[in-house]
Amino acid sequence: MTRGEPEDPRAARTRARLRAALLQECAQRPLAEVGVAALVRRAGVGRATFYVHYPDLEALAVDACADVVREAVEALHAWQGRPDPVRAPAALAEFFGSLTPHAALYRTLLAPGGGGPLGRVLHRDLRAYSLRERQRAGAADAPLVASAVAATFAGVLADWLHGDLDGAPGEIADQVWQLLVALHASR
Repeated sequence: MTRGEPEDPRAARTRARLRAALLQECAQRPLAEVGVAALVRRAGVGRATFYVHYPDLEALAVDACADVVREAVEALHAWQGRPDPVRAPAALAEFFGSLTPHAALYRTLLAPGGGGPLGRVLHRDLRAYSLRERQRAGAADAPLVASAVAATFAGVLADWLHGDLDGAPGEIADQVWQLLVALHASR
């Protein structure tokens, strides 16, 4: 399937069942301990069906966690008018607070510093959104700032999930927000 083509509803339902089953499995054990056999049994699909949709469990896990990327991008851009340079939009604090139920899975896919398979998706999507916004505003530094925003947010998020940064969700949201506002204002 190429981008822009409508998705087969049956395939979408199957992938949704696999994603839900993976999240349920990872609520009970680390991703490294989840087996394809238990996963497909929980999802009610065959092993071959799993491999039609995903090459491995990591690819499924990244897909299952892709919503967190969308939510992060939306939370970072949930302000209108002139942004408050100190207080993050409420959506950003809510985003950080929403990570708790699957934090172990996110830590598996998002390495310290913002790397890992989920980190790459987060960086790519956040950079693309930031680049579009900066270009729309006519900023000459659009590529540089978009890269810096994506790297900063992915790194702070990962380090917070891994316990390298302390703070409640609202505190970390305000702190990363201040960094991002400074990046936008620095040029």
